Amino acid sequence: MSSSPEIIQLALDSKAWPFQEARNLLKRLEKPGRDSDNDKGYVLFETGYGPSGLPHIGTFGEVARTTMVRQAFQRISDMPTKLIAFSDDMDGFRKVPTNLPNQDMLAKHIGLPLTKVPDPFGTHESFAHHNNARLCNFLDGFGFDYEFKSATEVYASGEMDETLLKMLGAYDKIMKVILPTLGAERQATYSPFLPLCPRTGVVLQVPIIERDLDAGTVVYIDEEIGKHVEVPVTGGGCKMQWKADWAMRWVGLGVDYEMAGKDLMESVKLSSAITRILGSVPPEGFSYELFLDENGEKISKSKGNGLTMEDWLKYGTPESLSLYMFQSPRKAKKLFFDIIPKTVDEYITHLAKYSEQDDKLRLTNPVWHVHNGQPPEQKLPVTFALLLNLVSATNAEDKATLWGYISNYAHGTSPEELPLLDKLVGYALVYYENFVKPYKKYRTPTEKESQALESLIHKLEQLEDNLPASDYQNVVFAVGNEQGYDNLRDWFGALYEILLGQKQGPRMGSFIALYGRQKTIDFIRANLV
Repeated sequence: MSSSPEIIQLALDSKAWPFQEARNLLKRLEKPGRDSDNDKGYVLFETGYGPSGLPHIGTFGEVARTTMVRQAFQRISDMPTKLIAFSDDMDGFRKVPTNLPNQDMLAKHIGLPLTKVPDPFGTHESFAHHNNARLCNFLDGFGFDYEFKSATEVYASGEMDETLLKMLGAYDKIMKVILPTLGAERQATYSPFLPLCPRTGVVLQVPIIERDLDAGTVVYIDEEIGKHVEVPVTGGGCKMQWKADWAMRWVGLGVDYEMAGKDLMESVKLSSAITRILGSVPPEGFSYELFLDENGEKISKSKGNGLTMEDWLKYGTPESLSLYMFQSPRKAKKLFFDIIPKTVDEYITHLAKYSEQDDKLRLTNPVWHVHNGQPPEQKLPVTFALLLNLVSATNAEDKATLWGYISNYAHGTSPEELPLLDKLVGYALVYYENFVKPYKKYRTPTEKESQALESLIHKLEQLEDNLPASDYQNVVFAVGNEQGYDNLRDWFGALYEILLGQKQGPRMGSFIALYGRQKTIDFIRANLV
């Protein structure tokens, strides 16, 4: 993707983290002697996925963030690029995730490669095929440009045979790197090669007692039948243990860039060491912090805690999900339903600013990275939070009701003119029904609050309709001051709890302008009865 010299220079100077990562990668590729490592003809970005559980939002986050770095790289370099989404679907099925159906059936297949475990949902060839399809469908829905690779297919096709034989030749050196990181019990059985048992199909974690480099085979003891078994390390006869498998991919595919969660930093170090043993240079990397659920616990595929990608998209836009991934990747962030409205409104704010910014600021604006430098030109007259409160006040159950208020507030506005706002209207109805309405707690106003509300009604009756939101906001402030509220937060808090049944709420001036002056008067009066 070509850019003007001016944009290239701005990108080279930009402080946005994807551009910083892109510059680090470019420096790596431009080092003397690096040409041989990039003879595949393109710069390769990789993301990894372990389909031992349903795809979670962290998996999406890694693809989204890697794509942002790739887009930034394309602005500062003419080198072709490729992104591979790699599924480690030949891994052994170690435990049954608690959020899956058919638990008893799944428990009977512990140890088998994930592509040999039946699909508990009954829709695909295997559990791995089901999870891979869900991941690809989601990534395709976002329009990501990627190539999917299955470990099962990669091993069986022989694509990694050359690298596997190289690893067999470096067996002792690899063991020397890995063994010090293991406990005594695991050291006794560890091997970087995990044979697939010809008798049971199980991925075995057993000691290797013989190696034949010329034949490309390893030998282990099948304890159940008391026999030595020889299997090839190529063609899917063995699978590499996780850390060695990661290094195998880096070397065999020629990966130039791959990011990883902070919890995998030790694995990154070991895989990098193995990569160097095999005579290659580890990819450029980036360590991101983990997502946490609302209790501050790490999101886990096996637990099924935290949000799924599908969950987010029931209540917020795809763009808001991408924005959340862009923000502060080195900071641990809680990821639960309450964060969605806030992120949706942050996206709206960034989008509104973009058209007014110069090229330098645009490169640091998150929507540049969400939309690959081509964000849509839409300015919305209301926020998502305001829509939620409008639903609360009107008890609306359909889009048409909300659009009646919106069109009256922003004359001439329609769903056809602002399709993004129309989507937000739909999201607001669903979010309110599931996450606001069940938790609303109205309270009766105190005598002081009743006097203040009567005063607010009186002052609103003296105003005209369709005034700017700031005029109505000034009246609300004035009433709070006149009624002796030393801290106006107490006044606004009372409005939210009495009128909306919640602890927090909108800017009241904006709410009055959107809902309508007379309807607001009637609304307040109804809550005084």
